[in-house]
Amino acid sequence: MGSRKHNMATQLKEARKQKAFAKLTNCPTSPRKMRLVADLVRGVEVEKALQILKFSPKEASRNLEKLLLSAIANWQAKNEDASIEDAGLFVKSIYVDSAGMLKRLRPAPQGRAHRIRKRSNHVTLELGAKNNSN
Repeated sequence: MGSRKHNMATQLKEARKQKAFAKLTNCPTSPRKMRLVADLVRGVEVEKALQILKFSPKEASRNLEKLLLSAIANWQAKNEDASIEDAGLFVKSIYVDSAGMLKRLRPAPQGRAHRIRKRSNHVTLELGAKNNSN
């Protein structure tokens, strides 16, 4: 029974080695604008995703590019002996959640005030490896 648990634990470790996460919290961009850019790179290979983000004119692409580079660095820290080219890394999942809002007041005509909601978001990016070398 103990060896079965050990085998399961080693399989879980190997499965975890093939994944890498990176999170971006409280990014001062509206979630809707960030989702437009996140949809461009979902399911795409890492090299192609970096090129898409680099040449995208949207402001949100700069933050996602840094996040993707961070996820790649996290994957390299877990797999020091493997190379990125051989692993076939791709963006397994990326999702954008809304974060806290800054609420401001803007003067409006006739002594009224309109509420301005400055939105922010959290982005979670997960990389997966296509080629399992073990």
